[in-house]
Amino acid sequence: MSFQNPSQEKIFQYLDEAKVIAVVGLSANPDKTSYKIAAVLKAHGYKLYGVNPKLAGQTVNDIPVVENLAAVPETIDIVDIFRRSEFLPEIAEEFLKTDAKVFWAQLGLSSEKAAEILQEHGRNDIVMDRCVKIELNKRA
Repeated sequence: MSFQNPSQEKIFQYLDEAKVIAVVGLSANPDKTSYKIAAVLKAHGYKLYGVNPKLAGQTVNDIPVVENLAAVPETIDIVDIFRRSEFLPEIAEEFLKTDAKVFWAQLGLSSEKAAEILQEHGRNDIVMDRCVKIELNKRA
């Protein structure tokens, strides 16, 4: 099986319907991509949670940070991942323990294994190797 992203229309639908986004791998360093993208998402009006065990309990750019996806206190619409591809299967397993809707791996990140794990459990709302900021800009 070879993973394919959903249609452009479906990706826009995910972004239009989302209210809560969990940023996995959020960094406190303003020079890091995860920090910059989170700031863009916040500016677009999304409610954000950072997921980073090293920063759990802190706030980064007014974004509360929790230890893992299960610790996010509300339903997650998009899980936006900024961790290396080899970590995606592990994050997919964590994703399955939540009622999160969309598994989204940022530009340059993909994993057939993660897609298989999710699809085996009927979780088919998956986007990989796409940047949420670029997709939002296409929408504008």
